Amino acid sequence: MLVRAIDKFFSHEASGGILLMLSALLAMIVANSALSGFYEGTLATKISVLWDGEGLSKALILWINDGLMAIFFFLIGLELKREMLEGKLKNPSDVVLPGVAAIGGMALPAIVFVLINWNYSVNLTGWAIPAATDIAFALGILALVGSRAPSSLKVFLLTLAILDDLGAILIIAVFYTAELKVDYLFLALAPLAGLLWLNYKGAHRIAPAILLGAIMWYFVLKSGVHATLAGVVTAFCIPLKDKWGKSPLHSLEHGLAPYVLYLIIPIFAFANAGVVLKGMTFGDLFAPLPLGIALGLLIGKQVGVFGLVMLMVKTGMARMPAGATPLHIYGIACLAGVGFTMSLFIGSLSFADPSLMNDVRLGVLSGSVISGIMGYTALMMASRRTEDEAQPAPAE
Repeated sequence: MLVRAIDKFFSHEASGGILLMLSALLAMIVANSALSGFYEGTLATKISVLWDGEGLSKALILWINDGLMAIFFFLIGLELKREMLEGKLKNPSDVVLPGVAAIGGMALPAIVFVLINWNYSVNLTGWAIPAATDIAFALGILALVGSRAPSSLKVFLLTLAILDDLGAILIIAVFYTAELKVDYLFLALAPLAGLLWLNYKGAHRIAPAILLGAIMWYFVLKSGVHATLAGVVTAFCIPLKDKWGKSPLHSLEHGLAPYVLYLIIPIFAFANAGVVLKGMTFGDLFAPLPLGIALGLLIGKQVGVFGLVMLMVKTGMARMPAGATPLHIYGIACLAGVGFTMSLFIGSLSFADPSLMNDVRLGVLSGSVISGIMGYTALMMASRRTEDEAQPAPAE
């Protein structure tokens, strides 16, 4: 009975989002309990991998953010390549509406954040924090609505979120690179050449590509460029088809997805979502940093996504997703404001100061929770309205 219940839970589309939410909630409970010292001390524990004195020595939190998240971005890279070659991003006409929505959904939140934090220069490095969307969380909430929402909405939200992730990858590459060490970047070209050759040859075996990707990850990390980008580059070098017509990319994506969704992302959430509430007042929510993030996710996403979609539809430049109403699109715009994983990740790149990072967590959690609730409510209202309109009028 218990095994059947567990299988049923993990087979549900919303399971990833629910597990993510529980991990964040557990982090908050632990961070504000008697275990807070143990929690913070464990995350600060140095773990070293050295060979003759050379190698890596980092706190556990950095191994999670630089190492495990590279695997997360590796999976995103696999999804992006598959979608570009044979999926939702293959036909340009199918990308126009969610693409414009993604651009608006990244630009407007950043503008809202900058306007609120304009007089606080130390906060401005976090401008990209509210620009991100959490795929797992957003799709999980949409899954809770179930078949009541048009199937086209899932395709629209998934495409929007994938493009959003692509934008986040570019932002990290351009704006969150530390002091650049060119010699290590040159060293990273050697494993990259090997990966390109394996992709060109349509190699069936995945292990050599993973090994080369790990070596490239090390050199990229040492170069100052954020190492998660090595995960994306490695993913793009996994062949879609091998010389026998089989798909290493599909196999790897299918095998890796459960570990990322049910292990890596929850670990990241537990390590990064522990906002400390001690000494905090209600007024702290209105400090520029958390307020800029929360309103960026709330107002920026809604205006950017919903506003541009409706503008495109009203001017005849694009069509509404099949079966969707403006209220459906508004609900999706709200769900795009669930930043969580990606927002916390960009926040960890933006600020090293623990007090500022605590404000980041506060803004991300408050903005994401309210956005999620608003999105779910709007989608349920839209679905009920559609069902009511579909019912035949009573006979007189």
